[in-house]
Amino acid sequence: MDHGITRRDFLQRTGAVAIGLAAPGWLGAFAQGEARRALQGRKPTSDRVLVVCQLSGGNDGLNTLIPYRDPRYASLRPSLAVPAERVIDLDGAIGLHPALEPLGALFREGRAAAVQRVGYPNPNRSHFRSMEIWHTADPVRPRRDGWLGRYVAQLAEQGRATAVTAVGLTNERPLALSSPSASVPCFASLEDIARFGGDPEVEALLRRAQRGDKADPAVRRATEGALDAASLLKSRLGGVALRETFGTDPFGSALSQAAKLVLALPETRVVYVAVGGFDTHSRQAETHERLLGGLGAALAAFDREMRGRGMGDRVLVAAFSEFGRRSYENASLGTDHGAAGPVLLVGGGLRPGLHGPAPNLGDLSDGDVPFAVDFRDVYAELLSGWLSADPAPILGSPRSCAFAKFLRS
Repeated sequence: MDHGITRRDFLQRTGAVAIGLAAPGWLGAFAQGEARRALQGRKPTSDRVLVVCQLSGGNDGLNTLIPYRDPRYASLRPSLAVPAERVIDLDGAIGLHPALEPLGALFREGRAAAVQRVGYPNPNRSHFRSMEIWHTADPVRPRRDGWLGRYVAQLAEQGRATAVTAVGLTNERPLALSSPSASVPCFASLEDIARFGGDPEVEALLRRAQRGDKADPAVRRATEGALDAASLLKSRLGGVALRETFGTDPFGSALSQAAKLVLALPETRVVYVAVGGFDTHSRQAETHERLLGGLGAALAAFDREMRGRGMGDRVLVAAFSEFGRRSYENASLGTDHGAAGPVLLVGGGLRPGLHGPAPNLGDLSDGDVPFAVDFRDVYAELLSGWLSADPAPILGSPRSCAFAKFLRS
């Protein structure tokens, strides 16, 4: 039977993942004790869930939230500007790309919001460095722990974490989920876990990895925790069947898996997904329309699924990109790396509509829309207002910004 991955491939991949999970940072009490309590069905302290959706490559914010009433928009983008009559109006001056009509419906229903011109001082146009800044929440110094990893570590210190407090549905663990004192399981897909979770060969491989004279006690306990997490996922996922139809594009796949995980694991507080393709240096129009179409449809299906399960007010999706793009199109009918861009939000508990200043195309910085809302203020609102966490230890200092108050009090 061909599942697109061989048993040997999976064993090799699982071995690599297990060693990654079994770093000393996956503390024994965290991985073993808390995971076992999750297996016993212990209720979580909080029931709100944050789904982070990473738009990798640099989403073009000006063709996502479009300042269509500004005549400079069309003059800067003679080929890429979306005609005003096609824009989905939001407030009389700013509107959505027409491919985002499903998201427009959520705005009209009061279930969507956007924070405009989000970024950070001295913007960096490198994909790697800018994404690192967003992941670590530190625009000044490189570091190897992420803002959500620090959140999980905070819960672990309070005795409120489980082995599945946060889960990444990504090929590699995002830096945002990394922490020296708490590790987060990441899986390329739920199908891998459903197909092979609890497989005797897999467990034997992991058990061997934790034995031997050189095996650190923390590593041994950590591997036990990894097995508990896999067992928990395996036992729960089999009973989940989605009611909504998701697309087969990358966004449909990512958010359908996120929906299954949220439904299967009430202990989970954070789910992280990522979809690439937004580095649109050439022939942007068709590519960007396709990507936004997949994003809008998947967000709408995800929200319908959550509402249909009575969870519409406890699950929030936040979509971000490492930077926006230049205000003007290039000679290849695309756009180059820019600075600030929007953060899109879908779910319950929102103050719907637009937050933050709209792009002013008459006040650009080196061809970029300059940031007006620090992304760390958005994180602070998500941490304190949604996840009931103290953002100061996670983000480094107390943060407050009226532009980022997108949640109902």
